[in-house]
Amino acid sequence: DGLHLLVDSTGLKFLGEGEWKRKKYQPEYRRQWRKLHIGIDAKTLQIRAVQLTTNNVSDSQVLGDLLDQIPLDERIDSVYTDGAYDTKHCRQVILDRDAHAVIPPRKNAKLWKDKKLRSLERNELLKTVK
Repeated sequence: DGLHLLVDSTGLKFLGEGEWKRKKYQPEYRRQWRKLHIGIDAKTLQIRAVQLTTNNVSDSQVLGDLLDQIPLDERIDSVYTDGAYDTKHCRQVILDRDAHAVIPPRKNAKLWKDKKLRSLERNELLKTVK
């Protein structure tokens, strides 16, 4: 009955010429972007967590901040993300909330050598996928 949280990010252009004008006239490239990180309840599709960052902030750096926006008394059952969140930090942040991480390993993923629970779960998944 806990929350199933879908997490991802997307780019938002806030300054610069439109795509059509750029293709037609080749104006100077001065577009600027921000990254919108978002967490959505899989059941209700309600936005539960959101953060706007500069485009040089990685997805994995923001996951902890997104999970902090969910009240501690609300149980998170699972967190679904893409391979950009396949880091020890992300898996630990999810584990700290007693949630299950549903994160596909990256294409070039290798087994993690440490024996922590986050690594053991990921290594089992990686062996299954290979």
